[in-house]
Amino acid sequence: MLSRAGLPDGRQARLLIMHQHSSKQSIDTSSPSGKLQRLILVGNPNVGKSVIFSYLTGRYVTVSNYPGTTVEVTTGKLVGKKDVVVVDTPGINNLIPTSEDEVVTRNILLEYPDAKVIQVGDSRNLERTILLSLQLKEMGIPFVLCLNIADEAREKGITTDIESLSKTLDIPVVETIATQRLGLANLIPALEKAQKNHLPEIKYSKPIQQGAESIARLIDNNHPFKSSISLMLLASDESLSDWVHKYVGEEKISDLNEILRDTQVHFQMPIGNVITTERLNQANKIARSVVKKVDVKSTSFFTVLGKWSHHRYGGLVIGALILFLMYEFVGVFGAGTLVDFLEKTIFGSWLIPFVTKVVDTLIPIAFIHDLLVGDYGLLSMALSYSIAIVLPIVGTFFIAFGILEDSGYLPRLAVMMNRIFKMMGLNGKAVLPMVLGLGCDTMATMTTRILDSKKERTMVILLLALGVPCSAQLGVILGMLAALSPVMMLIWIASVVGVLFAVGYLSSKILPGQSSDFVLELPPMRRPILSNIGVKTLARIEWYLREAVPLFFLGTFVLFVFDKIKLLGLIERVVSPVIVGFLGLPVKATEAFLIGFLRRDYGAAGLYKLFSSQLSGASISMETQIQVVVSMITITLFMPCIANFFMIIKEQGMKTALAMTAFILPFSIGVAGVINHLLRWTLL
Repeated sequence: MLSRAGLPDGRQARLLIMHQHSSKQSIDTSSPSGKLQRLILVGNPNVGKSVIFSYLTGRYVTVSNYPGTTVEVTTGKLVGKKDVVVVDTPGINNLIPTSEDEVVTRNILLEYPDAKVIQVGDSRNLERTILLSLQLKEMGIPFVLCLNIADEAREKGITTDIESLSKTLDIPVVETIATQRLGLANLIPALEKAQKNHLPEIKYSKPIQQGAESIARLIDNNHPFKSSISLMLLASDESLSDWVHKYVGEEKISDLNEILRDTQVHFQMPIGNVITTERLNQANKIARSVVKKVDVKSTSFFTVLGKWSHHRYGGLVIGALILFLMYEFVGVFGAGTLVDFLEKTIFGSWLIPFVTKVVDTLIPIAFIHDLLVGDYGLLSMALSYSIAIVLPIVGTFFIAFGILEDSGYLPRLAVMMNRIFKMMGLNGKAVLPMVLGLGCDTMATMTTRILDSKKERTMVILLLALGVPCSAQLGVILGMLAALSPVMMLIWIASVVGVLFAVGYLSSKILPGQSSDFVLELPPMRRPILSNIGVKTLARIEWYLREAVPLFFLGTFVLFVFDKIKLLGLIERVVSPVIVGFLGLPVKATEAFLIGFLRRDYGAAGLYKLFSSQLSGASISMETQIQVVVSMITITLFMPCIANFFMIIKEQGMKTALAMTAFILPFSIGVAGVINHLLRWTLL
C-alpha cells in the first residue's frame, strides 16, 4: 500500500528520522593497521567459503563479533603473506540487505574500498551467483569469481563455459572443487589480474536510471562507490542511515527524500524490489548464454538422503534419528561420560585435592582458602564448572553442530519444524538453538545469532532460559519422574510444553519488531569434510575459552561475596514461606532452588537428594508424587543459571537479561504453585 507521499507506509518517516539522528552515530572505518591489505571473501550461503578461507589462512584465525552486532566475522592472515588479512564475511544474497548478516557484509565492503575480493559462487546456481557479481561490478571492486562445487554441478548435468563467462563479466573466473582443493591454487594468481573496472551499465528502467542519476549528483564525485551507493539509497536501504551524512550530507537529506518520492510513484512495489528484479533479469540472461544443462538423475546416497530428509513422513523419521544421535553424543557422551571423567576423576580425585593441599600449605589463611578452593572457590567451582562440566558439552556440541552444518542437514530440519514453530510466532530456524539447548542452554543462547531478526533472537533466548532443560538437568528430572506414575510424567510434559507455546505466542505479540520471513535455501546433502569440521570446532572452542570462561569466574566471585556477607542465608529465610506455603514443598527445597541459580541441574540434583528416600520405597504417596512433579516443573521453568545469565547479558544486554530474569522467577513459581493447588484439589 502506498502512502500519500508515494512511499510505502512508514518509509518517509524513517528517512526523516535518519536526518535527525544520523549525525549522532557513525561507523568506525579506520583500519587497525594502515599497512595491512585486505582480501575479502564474499558469497551466497552454503557455497563453501569456509573451506576456501581455511585453505587461504590455515588454522590460525580469529573469530569476533562485528561492532554493534551479534554477527561473527572470521579473519586470518594469508598463508605466506603476513601483511594480507583474509576476511570471511557472512553469506549474503543481495547488497540491498534484508538481514543483519547482509548488512555486515555490505558494511565491510564499504569500509575497505581498497580491498580485493574473491566472490565464491555456486556452479549449480549461476543466476544467483551472477546477481551478486553484477552488484560487485557496480561497486567497482576488483574481484575474482570462484565458481565452486563444480563436481556437484556436473553430476546434475550443469556445465558452464568459463571462458565465455569471464569475457562477458570482464573478470577472472576460476572453477574449483574446494572440498578436494582442486583449482584453489589458481585463485591468488587470478586475483592479481583483477582490475577496478565496470561492467557496461545494466539497462535499468527509465525511472530507476533517472532516480539513481539524481542521487549521484548529491554525492561527492570522488566517492569510490558513487554509482552503487546511489542505487542503494534509491532502494531506501534503511541500514545506510548511519552512513548517509557521509555520502549525501545533512543539508541534502530533504532532496534525497524528494527523489525517493518521485521515483516510487512509478511502481506498485518498493523500489528495492524493482532494482533487484531488473538485476536478476540481467543475471538470468547472462547465465542462459553460458550454461548448458542436461537432465541427469543422481542416485548417490547423499542425494537420496537429502530428498527424504524433508519428505512429509520420511523427514520426521530421519529428523528423529538425527536428534536422537545428537542427544546421545552431546547429552549422554559429552554431558555424561566426559563430564563424569573430568569432574570426578581429573578434578575431583586429583586436581582439586592437589591444589587444596598446595593452598593450605603455602597460604594458610581461611579467606584465601575459601576464595580459591572453598564451596564458591575460583578454582574449585569456576574452573571446575567451566572446564570439567561445560567444556566437554561445548566440544561435543560444536562437533555435532559442525557435522550437521557441513552436511547440509540443518536447513532441512528447519523446514520440517517450521509449521510447529509458527504456532509460537517463530519460524523453523528457531528449532536449531532450541534443540541444542538440550545440551547446554548457555551455548544454545549463543547460537541464536543464526536467527534473522532481533525480535526472534530475544524470543528464543527467553524460551531457552524459561523452559528448555539442559541434558544434565533433564537426566535428573527424568530419573525422578520415572519413579512416579505415567500420569505425573504427562503432567510435567504438558506443563512445560504448554508454557513454552503460550509464552512464545504472547511474546510474539508483545515484543516490538518484525519477524523475518522463512526463506531458506536447501543445499544438497553432502559428506562432511573432517578437516573443515576440525577447523571450525577449534575456532569455536577458542572463542569459548576466551569469551565464556571468564563469565564463570565472575559469577562464582559474586556468589562467594554473597556467601561471606551472609546474603545467601538471608535469601533462604525470606523465600522459605513461598516454597512451603505456595508450592507445598519441604523447607529444605529452598536450598536446591538457590543452587539452581548457579546451575539448574545442580538444583535438580538437590531435589533428587531431598526426595530420594521417599522415591526408593515400594509405594509412593500421592502427596510425595505431587511434591516431586511440582518441584520438577519449578526447576525446569526456573530462572537461567548464572552462566546462561551472563551469556544473555553478552547477547542482549544487561537490561534485557534482568527483565527476563524478573519475569521468569515469579512466573515459574506462579505456574508451579497453580499446578500444585490444582493437583491437590483434584487428587487429594
